[in-house]
Amino acid sequence: MHTPPGAQDPTTATSAGPPGASRRTVLALLTAVTAAPLLVPPPASAAPRLRAAVGLDDPAKKEIAMKLVSSAENSSLDWKAQYRYIEDIGDGRGYTAGIIGFCSGTGDMLDLVELYAARAPGNVLAGYLPALRAVDGTDSHAGLDPDYPRDWRTAARDPAFRQAQDDERDRVYFDPAVRRAKADGLRALGQFAYYDAMVMHGEGGDAGFDSIRRRALAGARTPARGGDETAYLDAFLDARVWAMRQEEAHSDTSRVDTAQRVFLREGNLDLRTPLDWKVYGDSYHLD
Repeated sequence: MHTPPGAQDPTTATSAGPPGASRRTVLALLTAVTAAPLLVPPPASAAPRLRAAVGLDDPAKKEIAMKLVSSAENSSLDWKAQYRYIEDIGDGRGYTAGIIGFCSGTGDMLDLVELYAARAPGNVLAGYLPALRAVDGTDSHAGLDPDYPRDWRTAARDPAFRQAQDDERDRVYFDPAVRRAKADGLRALGQFAYYDAMVMHGEGGDAGFDSIRRRALAGARTPARGGDETAYLDAFLDARVWAMRQEEAHSDTSRVDTAQRVFLREGNLDLRTPLDWKVYGDSYHLD
């Protein structure tokens, strides 16, 4: 600004106080404004855009898991109709029954009937406990035939027995599988792959879940260890197919090849619907 001769520069003009006080005041104000933080709200685009991935233990995802397993175990998406299911499928495990294929020869059916007896003493299956203990580890029906299948179906009408099946499924298979998959950094599809493997093979043994996972780790790292999730699941499913082929009764690998592997190749690591898959040549769709 041009200042006429004899006029004071307005930045030094003051009505009181020593000369130059106003300049110091202005400079102090400018310094304070410059140093103050910029209190401007972040743009809307800065807000988080992605939610945390939903795990298989989310109720909606768990329902999907139950239907996927039922398509392989019972050729039906109506998993709740399987509480009453029971037959010997000739796999060396005795009777296979219920929503998850509890077996008289592998101990999980015995655990289930013991739990039911504790909750509902005197129920229709309680009298079979001595026989179930005797046949554990074998394919024998001794002490069970001819009435055990009929009585199982009768028990399945009891809400306490259905709840016992749900609880044993979660305790023995679902919860451990989801917990271990999350620890390995896997999303819903990987959690389901672990769950389905535990359902069919159990946790231990030469071809059990632990063995399958060790074979997978020999060729790939889990996401929790810095590995690629898709590459690790490919390795896990390869190991799963190997385990299935160790038993003639489980040699059909379509529940992996035309179901889980399909979801993986589609990049559907969160197991989002719609889903289309095949098991034993039968086609299924889930919205």
